Amino acid sequence: MNKKHFFILFISLLFTGVKAQRKLEAADIAYFTKYQDTLRYLQKLVFYSKDDSIKVKSNKQFIDVWEEVLLNNLSFEFPFDSLKDVARLTSPDKKFRIINWDLNRKDGSHFYFGFIQVQSEKGKFELYKLQDRSGTIKSPETHTGDHTKWFGMLYYKIIPCDDYYALLAWDGNDKLTCRKFIDVLSFKDNAEPVFGKDVFKMPKKNPRRIMFEYSSELVMSLKYHEDKKMIVFDHLAPKDPFMEGQFQFYGPDFSYDSFKYHKGKWKYEEDVDVKNLKNRNDLIEHKSKKEKPIYTPK
Repeated sequence: MNKKHFFILFISLLFTGVKAQRKLEAADIAYFTKYQDTLRYLQKLVFYSKDDSIKVKSNKQFIDVWEEVLLNNLSFEFPFDSLKDVARLTSPDKKFRIINWDLNRKDGSHFYFGFIQVQSEKGKFELYKLQDRSGTIKSPETHTGDHTKWFGMLYYKIIPCDDYYALLAWDGNDKLTCRKFIDVLSFKDNAEPVFGKDVFKMPKKNPRRIMFEYSSELVMSLKYHEDKKMIVFDHLAPKDPFMEGQFQFYGPDFSYDSFKYHKGKWKYEEDVDVKNLKNRNDLIEHKSKKEKPIYTPK
């Protein structure tokens, strides 16, 4: 099977100069659908191949095709909704979109890839390729970086704040532990993304993002409750006190903590009463089920 090139035989500049906010016409939809078909084929190789070398090779082609199609301003209006294994998250204000995925290998390692399309002042969309540098970042919670120094993760929720966005994310990490994050995304005047920001108020810590680490055999709840402006999450604890710091033995203890948004900051609150939350049942999950993020982009 020839996997060398999967690029679409369409003229890339077909829509050059057209405003990004124009609604897609039939010709536009046909154009992007052909790209989507190519991406669907590559998606199977990237996510379901049993051979790591095929995954890696196909992923390079996957990245190239995504980059080619996303450079077209009109692509922001196309949902790419047949690509179920890729996170496609658009901010509520339509300022940006994240295209994001996870490449996992047989050894349990995970590598993250993606793009951010950001609307500039000129009405066009700037495209930024996310480059996962998590292997070189020693302190994830204090790290601040742009798209070239990104701590890789898989995003599943965008929360608009005053002048930035909070992002909820998952990381498969390795065979022993998983991680979840509350990341922070802001933009420079030139639309360049910046990850990490001093917006969390909590004792004895000054993080730029929040990281939770726990046993890969368990599930952790991390959800945003818009009506309360709260991010509510399982309190994690080791099975026994002497296991403190060994995160492969950490899991939910059936109590909940939160970060509550107030005047541009997220304030940490312990022992939240989930009975007062409208979607309390969303917090009660099976704690022994293997966790796998599911995306339902709007």
